[in-house]
Amino acid sequence: MQDITELDLHYLDWNAPGFAANPWPEFEKARERHPWLARTDQGYAVFDLKAIRDLMVQDDALRPSFDGIVDIMECRGSPWGRFAEEQMIALPDAEHRFLRNAFARKFTPRYANQLRPIMRETMERLLAEWTPREKIDFEEFASYYPIAVTAQMVGAPLSVIPGLRKSMETMGLAFSMDKTRVPDLDAAFEHLDAFAHDLLARRRAEPREGEDADLLDMLIEAGAEGNVGDRQLADLIIFLFVAGYDTSKNVLTYMMHLMIDNPSIYKRCADDLEYCRRVVEETLRVFNPSSAFRAATSDIEYCDVRIPAGTMLFFNLNVAGHDAKLFADPDRFDPDRPIVAENRHVAFGMGKHMCLGQYIARAQLQEGIHLVARHMHAPHADGEPGWRPFPGVWGIKGLPIEFTPA
Repeated sequence: MQDITELDLHYLDWNAPGFAANPWPEFEKARERHPWLARTDQGYAVFDLKAIRDLMVQDDALRPSFDGIVDIMECRGSPWGRFAEEQMIALPDAEHRFLRNAFARKFTPRYANQLRPIMRETMERLLAEWTPREKIDFEEFASYYPIAVTAQMVGAPLSVIPGLRKSMETMGLAFSMDKTRVPDLDAAFEHLDAFAHDLLARRRAEPREGEDADLLDMLIEAGAEGNVGDRQLADLIIFLFVAGYDTSKNVLTYMMHLMIDNPSIYKRCADDLEYCRRVVEETLRVFNPSSAFRAATSDIEYCDVRIPAGTMLFFNLNVAGHDAKLFADPDRFDPDRPIVAENRHVAFGMGKHMCLGQYIARAQLQEGIHLVARHMHAPHADGEPGWRPFPGVWGIKGLPIEFTPA
């Protein structure tokens, strides 16, 4: 048994220029040195799919370390720093369990399917506005889709979308751990906070009942039952928007990036919504935006490695699907690839903090790529894509494309 601090691990300089555009070679170098661990400036990276599956479910020994990120960012007590430390996923067990159970009653596959007409209507409206242009930044186009869907889930007016989008773009860069971003993060949070409190006040003044009740009414009702104050309810609304924004937008953007090199798959997406389910799952294997971070609350022993209490671990869910031991030709995009339990992607996390919005995200992506493929024919690159920082909410920053409108 070796202590993690004694291992000869590859160093991942994920802030280096070019790393975000092509991180996989560095992770392969890391794998040559150790089968599942690498070293970073902030802690240790766990990049192997099996190790991620085995470790992330150890909820009794690991906790989401938002306070650790806040310390790295040196912003304890700032508006964004407070939110990061007190949002739902960071709460103590009893509070987290109550709020998660309240959400879980609503965030079911059935509820996600009930939202599909809203998703289609939203995407059709966006396509009607954007497709006549023939040349667009697809990432910008995709960004309006998850905000509009979430806004309708809580009865917010669509007029708030441009302002919310600007603030969520800033919030999406929070976990790149760049201290210079803190003033912008604070301003973005305060804008979202004002929106959330206004939304609560308006709904309390004009509540919806019966079949007209929506997710916001459910949150207000659950808050009253559990003596949850407005501060925490507003944080929940902000969390709902932020958690579903960059993830869905970045995956849809990367999916289009893949489609440009796979025109036959793209054409099939236009013809077959059911096939889009496989396309979404294979995209989430090849790419997803997330790195989950945990702090060890007690010593952990795994595969002859001792991980002392207090160690910061970054679970690189975003690259775990490229393991050649589990996937034949792992870099090849193949929606018909067989899916078995041991190599299913972990894009939505593991354990008690697994993403509650996964059914909504899947439905949103399936409906989105299906309609995009029907309306934007023969897309091709119209410039080089940019990239968001790694290991934050990673993804493409700017995807210029040209296409033929349907």
